[in-house]
Amino acid sequence: MYYLGLDIGGTKMAAVVMDAQGQEIARYRCPTQKASYPQFVESVVAFIDQISHDIQLPMMTGIALPGSVSPLSGLIKNSNIQVINGRALQTDLQQLLGQTIVMANDGNCFALSEACDGAGQQHEVVFGITLGTGCGGGIAIHRQPFVGAWGNAAECGHITLPGYSEQLDGPPVRCYCGKDNCVESFVSGTGLSERYQWLNGQDLTGDAIVALAQQGEPDAVRQVARFRQQLARTLATVVNLLDPGVIVIGGGLSNAALLITNLDTEVAHFVFTDHFSTPIVKAHHGDSSGMRGAAWLAIRTGRTE
Repeated sequence: MYYLGLDIGGTKMAAVVMDAQGQEIARYRCPTQKASYPQFVESVVAFIDQISHDIQLPMMTGIALPGSVSPLSGLIKNSNIQVINGRALQTDLQQLLGQTIVMANDGNCFALSEACDGAGQQHEVVFGITLGTGCGGGIAIHRQPFVGAWGNAAECGHITLPGYSEQLDGPPVRCYCGKDNCVESFVSGTGLSERYQWLNGQDLTGDAIVALAQQGEPDAVRQVARFRQQLARTLATVVNLLDPGVIVIGGGLSNAALLITNLDTEVAHFVFTDHFSTPIVKAHHGDSSGMRGAAWLAIRTGRTE
């Protein structure tokens, strides 16, 4: 039996076929089609069919997606691919493909990947945070994704930034979700750029801001320091609530050492403990963790059936 892991993003779908030990057999990718729900479903089915035809062996499929399956209704919720919200995506794909499909939030798949054979494999409770265009979170416990009673666990991007103050963090901001001062509005590539633009008017990418900070440009240095402090407050809140064995950081911004290296001291200041011991590490599998986590989701599900 092989296991197909499909990571559905806003612009592309990436896939990996693995065996039960996590060894990769093949990788694939194609654009995400999202003009309508029927188009989206048709493209996912065609992609999986293409891979199945290529592999020519039985496969179980796991899918990582932005958003999650509501345990109340079975419908997709909280996805930035708007056409799938409120839809029975899992049921529709299973009927069209004639096979069991398992799916989970991409943040949980990221955490699962790193828990199974990545930077968190030595720990029973792994918290993963992805810092990219947005900010996502995931929890794996005993190498199984933990989604919570109502499917809302680990949504760290949409809690209010801990300790927010206009003096420290800049002016308030309304998140796309409709709430004010969500973590994602600060601790993300988008947040980094918008907060820097508020300081001096320049609209720059996160990478460009980090490069300027490395050169000593004052506003960039100030914004990087503020980003790190906001991230530290967020991670301290995670530790105070969950106390994971390890925190694994992924996403595009994790490649900027200036943003994530030696966060321990800053996080420790906000944690309710006498001695802060939680390792904060960079993801081992990087951008591959989403699809690998989806494959591991299928593997772990297959072992429990």
